[in-house]
Amino acid sequence: MTIEEYKDSHGYTIDSIWYPRVTKIVEIKAKPALYRFYAKMENFEAGERMKELSAKEGTLVHETVEALLTGKTPEVDPYIYPSISAFLRFEEENNIKVNPEFVEMRLVNRDERYAGTLDAIATIGGKTGVLDIKTSLEIYRDYNLQTSAYVAALKDDIPDIETRWILRIDQVQKCEKCGALLRKKGGRPQIKTQFGNKEMWKCRHEWGKTEGVIELKEFPEWKADYSAFLGAKKLWEWENEEILKQVGYL
Repeated sequence: MTIEEYKDSHGYTIDSIWYPRVTKIVEIKAKPALYRFYAKMENFEAGERMKELSAKEGTLVHETVEALLTGKTPEVDPYIYPSISAFLRFEEENNIKVNPEFVEMRLVNRDERYAGTLDAIATIGGKTGVLDIKTSLEIYRDYNLQTSAYVAALKDDIPDIETRWILRIDQVQKCEKCGALLRKKGGRPQIKTQFGNKEMWKCRHEWGKTEGVIELKEFPEWKADYSAFLGAKKLWEWENEEILKQVGYL
């Protein structure tokens, strides 16, 4: 990888200055859930194929939702229709307001020298904050590092930012007999049962229709997470010291 390729894939050049991306910085943190995922696969290559396909599906949901948030009427792929339909109902029921100017907005923290692209700034329940869209199996604590970095970068320019949310969008089929969930994202069906419920594994499942799943979780306290993000950034700089010197960042 050339220096220019590294700069393009790991950061943004803003006003002639290169800044590393928030998402690349947080990759330095260990991800136990990802390790468990690979451990369940036949081999590493199979895991990579499933991860890439899952990422494509997630991007499709992500781009469709962002288009809807900006007032567009995108064509919805039939495969993700349950997710999108559930999102539209949830958006209306919770009166989610989004300024199109703040969707996929590039931001930079010049003091701490990092940049990123947030999904949206939203107003929900009378509060304004960062809205981050995920298509994962769960809401992982790691996401708090990313969103705290966005809040810190926005505070000076948008002082009414007071909170942050993770909006998880997914789709599953539910067993009509035992309540287990079947998730097909990534081309490899996964059955999710209640922890410790062995009866679900004995069930001869009868799967219902695919339904969208929406989960919104608020994380109003961001400063402790931001301290952790800055710690991760220091470790990331240490790990990538040689190439960051060649880039001119260090």
